[in-house]
Amino acid sequence: MKKAEILDLIAQIKGGKISDEKVVEYFANYPFSDIGCAKVDMQRELRSGVGEVIYGEGKRPEAILAIARECVKNGNNVLITRTNSQVAEILQKDFPLAKFNEVGRTISIIINEPKLTESYIGIISAGTSDSYAVEEAYETAKFLGNDVRKITDVGVAGINRLFLKLDEIQKAKVLIVIAGMEGALPSVIAGLVKAPVIAVPTSVGYGASFGGVAALLGMLNSCANGISVVNIDNGYGAAYNASIINHL
Repeated sequence: MKKAEILDLIAQIKGGKISDEKVVEYFANYPFSDIGCAKVDMQRELRSGVGEVIYGEGKRPEAILAIARECVKNGNNVLITRTNSQVAEILQKDFPLAKFNEVGRTISIIINEPKLTESYIGIISAGTSDSYAVEEAYETAKFLGNDVRKITDVGVAGINRLFLKLDEIQKAKVLIVIAGMEGALPSVIAGLVKAPVIAVPTSVGYGASFGGVAALLGMLNSCANGISVVNIDNGYGAAYNASIINHL
């Protein structure tokens, strides 16, 4: 239930416009809705401001569809991460407006269009190989109601590309900086801006990158101020935290 629904229910109870049985029905699924394959948290938006997001990897398409149906039935937008085209095809039969981002592996179903922030989140990536994390972060940030600007392929191997976008970068309220290899780009950015930088190491690089561990350690050991680091390839987590900052 959303806050507005609870206030409306209280008003109906006070006014004698609703029966005791109906009140019991309202709370029958509190605090979650058990649909067999999952227990869908129906109170999360009330607690944290954002409804449940579906992590798609490892879930059967039928289970994802059932969870999405339950969320939409309760008036919630739906975001599915780490998913695929098979799931998208199944969901689009029920939800024709479901948007599949093939690169970011996300599906978004928007029932209530969010109002975008006046300030914006900047998403900066080192190379084209980091696009999957960029798109996951972008779709998440947009889903959460943020204005978002993407600045891609501006890594340290051609640092001159970065400076052409410096004005736009410096005006962002918060920055998500994505890089693999040695993970140097967040340190460079953090030395040029006032905004907080959320660094995302990616599993991009040759053997000694150890699937993103080298970039992760490089970012954790950065001497630049204002950097926080999320897990390897975690564009979703970076965007969620950036959204909290951007909405302050």
